[in-house]
Parts: sequence; C-alpha cells; structure tokens
Amino acid sequence: MESGASENQDGYFDVVSYFVRGRNALVTRARMTELYLDYYLHQGQHGYEHQPSHDGMIKEALAALVLHCASRPWNETIGWTIHLEALGLNLFVTGDNPNGRVVGQLFSENVRKTGQNLFCADVVRGTDEPRRSAVDFEGEKVLRAVEAFYARSEQRPARFFELEEEDYVMVSAQPDCDQDWLERLTQGDVEGLDRLETLSLLETRKYRWECGCNQKRMMEVLLPVMARDPEGLFGTETSIRMGCPRCGARHVITREALEGFIESRA
Repeated sequence: MESGASENQDGYFDVVSYFVRGRNALVTRARMTELYLDYYLHQGQHGYEHQPSHDGMIKEALAALVLHCASRPWNETIGWTIHLEALGLNLFVTGDNPNGRVVGQLFSENVRKTGQNLFCADVVRGTDEPRRSAVDFEGEKVLRAVEAFYARSEQRPARFFELEEEDYVMVSAQPDCDQDWLERLTQGDVEGLDRLETLSLLETRKYRWECGCNQKRMMEVLLPVMARDPEGLFGTETSIRMGCPRCGARHVITREALEGFIESRA
C-alpha cells in the first residue's frame, strides 16, 4: 500500500484510495510532508507562528481533512471548525475538492466559550445549498474528535492512524462494512494491510496548500464596512492590516486603494 508520497510539481501531493475487498472499507493514505512544508513557508512569508503544541493540532486537523476530502465526491467543498473549550482554541481547516486546495488557520484570541468541545462541519456540493452539522466530543485529541464526528454525524465509523512521521491513513466504513474488524484495527494491522487484506486501487487525487486570497478579495470583504463607516474603519490611518480568516495571510489595504476599488465598481 503506497504512502501517497510523490515528486509532484507546484506543491501538489498524492492521496491514494483503496477498497478493502471482503471488509467493505475504504482506505485513504497520504504523506503530508509537502503540505506541511508549504504550511510553514506560508507562516514565514506572513510573519507569524504558533506554539508547538497548537501547531501539532492544526497539522493533524489538516491531515484528517485531506483524507476525508479524498474520500468524498469531487464537487464538494468542506470546512471544519474544531472548538477546544478548555484550551480556548478554534482550529479551522477547509478543503476544495474541485481545485485540490487545502488551507487552515488557528485562532487563540477572543475565542467564544460554548461550555463544551464542538466539531462543526460545513459542506457545499456543487451548486447545492450549504449544509452544516455539529457534534460535541470529549478530550483534546484532534484525530479522536474527527472519529467522533464520523460516528455521530456521518453515522459510520472511521479510524485514523499516523504510521510514520507525516504519513497518515484513514480507514472508513462503506455499506456492509465488517465493523468489528474496523474497530479492532491496530497500528500494526494498518502497517501490514496490503499483506493481510486484499486491496483494490480506486484512484489517486492531488492536493496542495493554497488559499487563493488576494488584495481584491480582502477589499470585497471590507466594502460594506467602508460604505457604512469609512472613518471608523481607517480612523486617522492611511492603511489597515487584515488577516485572511482561512489561511492567516496578512494583507495591507490602503484607503486610497480601497476608494479606487469602490470607484471601479460604480
């Protein structure tokens, strides 16, 4: 069972999916090295970093989301918000299947208390209306939170494993799955899955770290505020800094540029 590692150009990496014959389970696997490299390059470019323990959480959330996205229809865009009450953290990760884009961000300031850990999933399929589901979960382990989401929202079990550093596997139930087998799986079982079970290669998908945010998109976000209260937005300053809520990129927007953008749309 290949890890999904590849020498793709432009930062793309492979996610490989297999069907476990006789068990009716889906296996998705990928080495996240390329994703994490771009994640750290992005932080360096925009001048921010997270403390190591929080950093590990957002990386696990990104890995789980990638494997989940690769198991879903091609026309879905998916966003997860994982709220960790005791830590005062929100992890946000999103995957765009049509374009193979994955990004994420961590919020540790002004995080609203909810009284419990919450996992919220937003899904848009094609031109359909967005759908949202939410479940609570126990503990602070990100992969266990995703498993709780599968059990209670997807209503089917899924297991997540990190076989080696940055090499992740998801095994998820399909119709008529041997769920006893799935629930008993150990790390060793998954490492030897291609020897212990009959696997059929289904497909390989490509993903990369990419948000697509830019000055124009940030100015579009600011338009309603600028129209309502320009002085409140800029005060005495000639520019403001704003962070992309999807990836954390830092953008500087000048008042002159925003006014010109408004005029161009008139």
